Amino acid sequence: MGAVSAAFGLIADLNVLGVILGSAVFGILVGAIPGLTATMATALLVPVTFFMPPVPALAAIVTATAMAIFAGDIPSTLLRMPGTPASAAYTDEAFAMTRKGEAELALGVNVVYSALGGLFGTLVLMLAAPALADLALGFSSFEYFWLACLGLTCGVFIASLTPLKAMVSLLFGLLVSTVGFDAIAGFPRFTFGVTEMMQGVSFIPAMIGLFAVSEVLRGMAAPEGPASAPQRRIGNVLRGLGPIMARYWPNMLRGNAIGTLIGALPGAGADIAAWVSYAVSKRFSREPEKFGTGHVEGVIDATSANNAALGGAWIPALVFGIPGDSITAIVIGVLYMKGMNPGPTVFVQNPQLIYAVFLAFIVANLLMVPLGLVAIRGATWILRVPRRVLLPIILLFCIVGSFAITSSAYGIVIMLAAGVVGWIMEENGIPVAPAILGLVLGELLEQTFMTSMIKAQGDLLAFFDRPLSVVLGTLTVLVWAGAIVRAVLKLVRARGAGHA
Repeated sequence: MGAVSAAFGLIADLNVLGVILGSAVFGILVGAIPGLTATMATALLVPVTFFMPPVPALAAIVTATAMAIFAGDIPSTLLRMPGTPASAAYTDEAFAMTRKGEAELALGVNVVYSALGGLFGTLVLMLAAPALADLALGFSSFEYFWLACLGLTCGVFIASLTPLKAMVSLLFGLLVSTVGFDAIAGFPRFTFGVTEMMQGVSFIPAMIGLFAVSEVLRGMAAPEGPASAPQRRIGNVLRGLGPIMARYWPNMLRGNAIGTLIGALPGAGADIAAWVSYAVSKRFSREPEKFGTGHVEGVIDATSANNAALGGAWIPALVFGIPGDSITAIVIGVLYMKGMNPGPTVFVQNPQLIYAVFLAFIVANLLMVPLGLVAIRGATWILRVPRRVLLPIILLFCIVGSFAITSSAYGIVIMLAAGVVGWIMEENGIPVAPAILGLVLGELLEQTFMTSMIKAQGDLLAFFDRPLSVVLGTLTVLVWAGAIVRAVLKLVRARGAGHA
């Protein structure tokens, strides 16, 4: 209890609270600009933390990260421009709600469930860090391969009304993910002699192009069309949340659990957690036909998961010094810099500092609601700007975000090319979300498969040798088999109805 009391004293310091407030504003600004990710917000804060004591330094990173993940939902909902990769999974769903005049509900769900998800992840981090870290350490390349395969099935579930087109989109994303150096041998592929393409196709400019630029092109084709005009005004975003929370509380808990578990897996992160949670939500929903038309259920699951994943990612980072995602990889460097070597001993040597980090998580997520409401209110002026003025501004932000990621015109080229491809795909009824998923998981899938094959000397049965890999592999095969059986039964029924 002495360590907890000391932690309260460390957090209650006015200087620390000031740092938290400033970091919250900074995180919201970074997260709301497409292309400027939560990882970038963390990286930009590192030089500032050199001059801070451990508690405010870590509190700044915790707060900015949580705020950036939430803030990515604002342009995602209002403009179909994911502010961060963690918002990409449900961008189409949230923007469809805006088209239906339900932007208030979508944004209210984003801010409230983001805060609740963050608090859930923090609670698990405080209570179950060692146990979940042991589970995460049990994952080898075999388990990660099956996890990637299981994640790829999300692409088909997301667009189950058009599974064939979803598969085409997914395979396109996987193909694009192979551009650049081979993950194992280092051999350049599909570069066509262009030096810049050796670095591969950067995910974030491609995501901005597929979502935002394709929307700009669609708006240019019908600049004042009523069907493409978003909602013009935003009212009280908290109105109507009571019945939603009463009806969908199991979705929140499921999203929180999925987010925390996936966040605890090294290298997974909030974006994969959001994809998996959205797909699980659609798979087990009583109204799956409403997904993609502006249905709040999928948004609740996914936005709960990506914020819960933040706390989960700190579990292996603090307990074993293994980064759960790119953000905690930076955090580990800060911990070493401050003399807090991550590992089991950190809970014994510096317990008050660790508890102070936990309290910083709680304060950041509690601040998210009031500051998020202010940010939403400030962003709603966008909806009153005429589309002929708004579209060039959106394109300008896309260019800035894409250039910021690659520090070269190459990112802009990727963005523009992806925008044209995304527009063509959607004009032909091919969803772009599975292509994004293929880009996200393609490298992980290839690298883990090749590494596993080298370990097993080409023996495919080795993928079922380990207990965890057996569970994940069997689950993946059952999911695929179930999808095939349902497709066959649907075809048989359709033929039977045709003959009748």
